[in-house]
Amino acid sequence: MTSKISSEITRIDLLEASYKGTGCHIEPTYVNFFFGNNGTGKSTIAKAILSGEGVTYASGRTAADYLPLVYNQDFIDANFRSYRNLQGVFTLNAQNATVQNQIDDLTEKRSATKKSLTAATDKRTKQATAQERLRKDFYKGCWNREKEFREEFAKTQSGKGKSEQFTKEILRHPPQNIDIEEFRRLYDSAFSETAKRYQRFATIDNTAVMDTIPGSEILAVAIVNSADTELAGFLREIGATEWMRQGHDEFSHNADGKCPYCGRGLPDDFEQTVVDSFDTRYQDNLQKLSTFLNLYKSTANALFVPLQNMPSEVYPQIDVKPYTDKLEVLKAAIQENIEAIKAKIENPAATAKLSNIAPILDELAAIIDNFNALIDANNAIVDAGPKKRAECTEQAFSLLSFRLKDVIAAYQQSDAQIVDELSALDTEIATHNATLEDIKTTLKSLRGQTVETETAKESINAMLRDSGMQGFSLQPKAGVDHVYEVRRPDGSIADNLSEGEKNFIAFLYFYHLVYGSDSAEGETREKIVVIDDPVSSMDSGSLFIVSTLVRQMIEICRNNADNRNRTVPDNFIKQIFILTHNAYFHREIAYSYVSKYEYVSYYLIRKLDSKSTVKLCDDVNPNIPTERMNINPVKNSYAALWDEYKEVQSAVPLMNVIRRILEYYFLQLCGYEGASLRQAILVQGKADGKFKDADGNDDEEKFQLAAAMLAYINASSIGMNDGMDYVEECINAAECRNIFEMIFESMNQKQHYDMMMGIH
Repeated sequence: MTSKISSEITRIDLLEASYKGTGCHIEPTYVNFFFGNNGTGKSTIAKAILSGEGVTYASGRTAADYLPLVYNQDFIDANFRSYRNLQGVFTLNAQNATVQNQIDDLTEKRSATKKSLTAATDKRTKQATAQERLRKDFYKGCWNREKEFREEFAKTQSGKGKSEQFTKEILRHPPQNIDIEEFRRLYDSAFSETAKRYQRFATIDNTAVMDTIPGSEILAVAIVNSADTELAGFLREIGATEWMRQGHDEFSHNADGKCPYCGRGLPDDFEQTVVDSFDTRYQDNLQKLSTFLNLYKSTANALFVPLQNMPSEVYPQIDVKPYTDKLEVLKAAIQENIEAIKAKIENPAATAKLSNIAPILDELAAIIDNFNALIDANNAIVDAGPKKRAECTEQAFSLLSFRLKDVIAAYQQSDAQIVDELSALDTEIATHNATLEDIKTTLKSLRGQTVETETAKESINAMLRDSGMQGFSLQPKAGVDHVYEVRRPDGSIADNLSEGEKNFIAFLYFYHLVYGSDSAEGETREKIVVIDDPVSSMDSGSLFIVSTLVRQMIEICRNNADNRNRTVPDNFIKQIFILTHNAYFHREIAYSYVSKYEYVSYYLIRKLDSKSTVKLCDDVNPNIPTERMNINPVKNSYAALWDEYKEVQSAVPLMNVIRRILEYYFLQLCGYEGASLRQAILVQGKADGKFKDADGNDDEEKFQLAAAMLAYINASSIGMNDGMDYVEECINAAECRNIFEMIFESMNQKQHYDMMMGIH
């Protein structure tokens, strides 16, 4: 789609006077036409451009790069307060060709350098934009990727609730691979609202305690009775020694002098006989065995009871099942050893071997140590308070830095490339600026060698004569260099000029300032020209000259956007704004630029309830719906008829519009007579086969419609018809349009038809 081309000023935000608070803005192109009645706000636009308030320039350009020249009432008042002291207009002396060639070469070099500067500045802007986009994408990527982490460990994210803050904090931390479970425990303890100390588990001081109980060697001794008595021998013979001992130990204190088995009375010396039947060593060993059993039980109790009594409130991060399971294993192993000792006591002659308890206690001690380490860490965190929360936050971002290290590395590599490119572009821009400054200095020196004010004076006087103004002219002021006076033919100062005369000479002076300079050094800045209602109070002759000069300035500006088919040389006017309320002047300067959509814009200024608006006048191109076209807000009556023709649908008004177009164009402009027009269209047209249907047969209906149309243009010019020429219901509006186009074709005026219909 065709779009507008931006020029030097890319946007004007209108902030003052009747635009205040409206939010109205303009995005101008190279050539800009504004039409609006007096008092609608045209002068406010001109003043805004001159002051620079609300004005935005193209990338890499500033107001200092341009010389704004504004023709308005302020310009007239400032330069024509006195007709005795008008500053001379300095222009280049065409006779000094060598210097002029140097100036031309430098001017060309300046234009090329400015283009290179603009290109470099635009590229830098794009790179800076790309860098910012890269940065924002990086921030967003980190933010989204670690969403779960941020939510789970939200209390470490205080003050980092946006992607930029979050990612910048990550970049400040070195990557550190931290175990996530350890970090989670640290976080839960540091930030828990119910954080508190927990009791440690009982520890095992000596895991070999059950395997190193004194007296265990008795288990390996076969304890037998060696007493030499009749009873001892009898018991050995029948293998009842232990049966006798155990029965005696069990029942002797309740025997009451009787045998517990047969019930007969025991001899008085029975107890002594029993004692004599078991030797002392046998008795001692049995005692050792009994003592060891008791010591083993007491040691087991001393070990097991504290282990069994866990803390009343266990640290929530601990799973006690492995611990309780191991306690059960320990309990079973100890009980098994006790049973082995008891079996030894029941059969002293047999040996016994106990299972080692130390491996179980080693495993249990390791579990306890792990539990207590967690508890100690929690208690330390609780004791440390804020210090641990800060440490946890630091660890969070170090861990995030580690988790995102690949993303960070990729971003930093891309960013470094852009930084290098920006640095190179900054160097290039600085070089171009230095070159422009050198050119400016050299141009100033060269122009100082060859400028003069005589040429501008003679040119202004010639234009005054051409316009018919013979009563005054510009003359050098005696005794003062480069100053004009406005004098009458008798030599007197022309103080009492009419408003039209004053405005006309002011515009001629402005026009030459645009081409030249008001100082001998010459102004090397490129120019932005604003012309605000230049033809006020002027007669037709002056208006014609002003229109011609304005079109010339427009063409100079046009050369910057389209230098094909140049009508004037140079391109020092980089942008032009023309504001007027005079419809005739507007048409004179603007009519030929409507088709230049890309670099020409038309605006309509309105004022309603003391508020001004500026409307860009364009629309969809009906012939190319994907493109837009300019619409000139000021039309003459003939152009307005064609607009009406395009829109009207009903036969009655359509025929009225057709009559007026045909009558004005063919009868008034082209000079045809009605009879010759009928001859060319109807008679010759029929002979040429213009009135045929789709099958090639004569179409009488078309012929009659054309005849009625031509008869209609001869009807009364007041636009009324008695209805005898046609009946509305019998006429097809589409057919009317076909016949209308055919008339222009028959008269070899199809080009005019296409132009007025906007057909390219």
